[in-house]
Amino acid sequence: MERADGARVAALDSTLPREPDIPAWAPLLYQLQLLDFREKPEPLSLAIPDRIRIGNQKRERGNFYFQREEYSMAAQAYCMALDMLTTRTYESQSCAAEEEEEEVNDYRVKCLNNLAAAQLKLGQFDEALHTSRDVLFLDPQNVKALFRKGKAIHAELSKLVKRQAGENETQSWQAKPAQMFGENIAPFLTPPPKKKPFGISWKFLLGALVVALGSLVTSVVLTARN
Repeated sequence: MERADGARVAALDSTLPREPDIPAWAPLLYQLQLLDFREKPEPLSLAIPDRIRIGNQKRERGNFYFQREEYSMAAQAYCMALDMLTTRTYESQSCAAEEEEEEVNDYRVKCLNNLAAAQLKLGQFDEALHTSRDVLFLDPQNVKALFRKGKAIHAELSKLVKRQAGENETQSWQAKPAQMFGENIAPFLTPPPKKKPFGISWKFLLGALVVALGSLVTSVVLTARN
């Protein structure tokens, strides 16, 4: 069999369970022998069709992990695919024809969209936002990227609102009872917390959320009309 890093190994072939000498759930010991090893291909040294073929293989592997809800492995596979799906050369210039350039960009859009979906599942909202922006750089009217960008913005704003609410609760204060200190209790009062000059109010955050969602809906409507 062949491992993900290109090494081929020989393994004993067995069918589980094999009764009556191997019961179910019995521990098995396999002996592996390394037969061959291949270095990881350098994307810039490959022809464009080979880059597309290998990049799509890694993207499909990411889809396999995504369906199994192994989102971290899926994101890793999508990143490996993006490293392969490039038309640059060692001189940082494109070596592809116009048709090949468009084909590579189409596959990059698919891979980036899948990566953003995996990042959202992992709770990596800031990374998902940047990935969606990369999609929109290649395809400004991509509906999936617009939707995931809106979800990432909504999640980040929700986190800020919760953080702001938590800070307001911890900063609440009360004066100590007057009967414990007599008439002159001014030295024993806890001063109110100073307002942060750059604090973010919940009204501002909700307003930003409405603006972001409104922009998303407008973009989707315009795309649907076009």
